[in-house]
Amino acid sequence: MTVDQIPIGRFSVITRLTQKALRYYDTKKILVPKAKDGITGYRYYTGNQIQSGVKIKLLTGLGFSLDEIREYLDAEESGNKRLVERILEERRIEAESQLNSLSRVVSLLRTDQTVKKTMSEPVIKETQKLRVLSKRDYGRYDEAIGRMIGDIMNVVMSPENQRNFVRITGPFMTVYHGEEDAEKGADIEVAVPVTGKVYIDDPEVEIRNLQPARVVSTVHQGAYETISQAYEVIFRHIAEKGYEVAGPVMDIYLNDPNQVDPDDILTEIQVQIK
Repeated sequence: MTVDQIPIGRFSVITRLTQKALRYYDTKKILVPKAKDGITGYRYYTGNQIQSGVKIKLLTGLGFSLDEIREYLDAEESGNKRLVERILEERRIEAESQLNSLSRVVSLLRTDQTVKKTMSEPVIKETQKLRVLSKRDYGRYDEAIGRMIGDIMNVVMSPENQRNFVRITGPFMTVYHGEEDAEKGADIEVAVPVTGKVYIDDPEVEIRNLQPARVVSTVHQGAYETISQAYEVIFRHIAEKGYEVAGPVMDIYLNDPNQVDPDDILTEIQVQIK
């Protein structure tokens, strides 16, 4: 053993990485000891590997996967600062998303929204014809709706449409066509009322008219995770009154979830009937 060789036990203490973890990182080629005893197979590290070990410990604690850690270390070693920044930024965005999800869970538990119903009584009303900018796709609720809202906003905010004074005149809405499956996905349409001459460069986005309809409506107050309570009430009302569902179900987002607490999110549910 040379002066610069650090036994695995001492290296484990220095870096706060267990010996089991160090052996695993060796097999995965993430942190390979600079020397191994040819007879015993005992691992030895060098002083300049301490920093790598400490970084691996830190990145693991931040939730990076092994592949991400490998990519990060390779980018640092090659001096690719742009890639290092991109990897850190992607992890930051993911962490913020996880934090928001956990915040909603904490809010639900604190306010007991899992059993509390905060909604208006179901009412019958006639909707008006509505000119909307629309996109229809098949996907999971948690992924597809936000993505399609973004695609529609890209159309609205395009330089040509801003020159044409295209404006949003009402809340975004989601129309659920046909059978839905929360796991496999659903036939989903996202739409928003607009005014002005709209230029569309996305072949999946279109201008169309939502036709007048007779609907049962209720307004739900609370996080989206609790909206099934409102659906339970509205469909029980439809059954009790002997109505027949005659079209798709619609969620209308009456305020911006990014600007209010989860408890204050307002969503109108409309079910077409005859």
